[in-house]
Amino acid sequence: MNRRSFLTAATAAAAVTGAAPFTATAAPARRTDSERRLLREWFTSTYRSMAAMTTELGLAADKIDVSGGGTPVPSAQTSPTNIGCGLWSTVAAAGLGVISDATMHRSLTRAVTAVERLERAHGFWFNWYDPHDGSVLTTWPESGDPVRPFLSTVDNAWLVTGLRIAAHADPALRHRIGALLDGADWSYFYTPYDPADPIAGPGQLRGGFWPDKPGKGEPTGHHYGALNTEPRMASYLGIADGSLPAEHYWHLMRTMLPGMGQEQEPQGEYVVIDGVRVWEGHYTYRSRKLVPTWGGSMFEALMVPLFVPETQWSPRSWGTTHRRYVRSQIEHGLVEEKYGYWGFSPASIPAGGYREYGVDGIGMQEDGYDSLGVVTPHASFLALPQAPAEALSNLRGMERAFGVYDDRYGFRDSVSIDTGRVSDFVLALDQGMITAALAQHLSPGLLQTPFRTGGFNARVRPLLAKERFSI
Repeated sequence: MNRRSFLTAATAAAAVTGAAPFTATAAPARRTDSERRLLREWFTSTYRSMAAMTTELGLAADKIDVSGGGTPVPSAQTSPTNIGCGLWSTVAAAGLGVISDATMHRSLTRAVTAVERLERAHGFWFNWYDPHDGSVLTTWPESGDPVRPFLSTVDNAWLVTGLRIAAHADPALRHRIGALLDGADWSYFYTPYDPADPIAGPGQLRGGFWPDKPGKGEPTGHHYGALNTEPRMASYLGIADGSLPAEHYWHLMRTMLPGMGQEQEPQGEYVVIDGVRVWEGHYTYRSRKLVPTWGGSMFEALMVPLFVPETQWSPRSWGTTHRRYVRSQIEHGLVEEKYGYWGFSPASIPAGGYREYGVDGIGMQEDGYDSLGVVTPHASFLALPQAPAEALSNLRGMERAFGVYDDRYGFRDSVSIDTGRVSDFVLALDQGMITAALAQHLSPGLLQTPFRTGGFNARVRPLLAKERFSI
């Protein structure tokens, strides 16, 4: 199937999905009983894939190959993010009645026991483990290439997110999980702000450390500087627990400063908030002002608000840019590129491998992520809060046209619109985003309570209330 055979973008979407063509003013459709049943069916099959990825040890592996007819074998590697996805998927399954509370407790207990036994450094978890025995990987299973054990800021954030959700859902585990989290001090990754040298001291988080060197170890050469990217989950966690100063939030970039190399010259203004001079910059994409991500992918912008209620706490700023970001992804796929489908985020390459996909024009990186005619289903699920009718139509259309969904293990990771080739794999990260998005859509707040109370309410919420994006 060639993408250029799709007439116009809007009529193509209508022809394939049976939905009305997208318009910017279309009101969200009320969920019908049949839609709820469909969403629950999708959740159940997706959770089934997460269960299939979980090893005897209790850890969710990185991926499984679901192209064959037999029982898939979990991969030989996992990360803190994958483990976190497994934890919150289990809690979501119990909250939606897919599994019993007793089954949830057994599954969480097994996973927490495994996490307790994993080797750590400086209170944090390494980036790659063998999910079958819990050992730290030093060679890559698929190639034999050496792996230098690394402490990733963002990957640890997603494991801590899963542990916090598990502790809230299962009181019997709170003490054990609390002991694990007591060692996770986010200041380890933090470079304090130095007004005399903001390049060396930006008030931001490092990408991570290789802890095989003296002291803290060898840091990455970069900091996570962009605000509207998934590492802000680590920033929120650290601010909430008091290990990071609140001013760290204001030292993150809405865009780079004018005159710096980036995707487009930003517009905006300087404002002073909490004593910090902040460049509140924005991009304009298809006449729409928004705060860009780093690469232009969906999960950079919309994975965090599955858990932290940014839209509710900052409706005019975060709520507005999230909505416009989704509209930009939709119009890129349907109008600009005329694929007939939309939703672009890092995922499996349909023919094998992994890469980033996105919309270059809404990312800061000059050589940003391109869509390349590859649509990633998890991106549509992330868009459910902003565009539920369009997301459902997009997913139904991909299911009918490409067979991207089956009732055993849910949606495959990606599909090429040009060739119709569907990925053989499902990934724990992407399936974990789907379970969280469906849980939030079917039972709002199910996974969010740990991020609406305590330090999140006392320290993070006031920051978001003060946010004044220039959009």
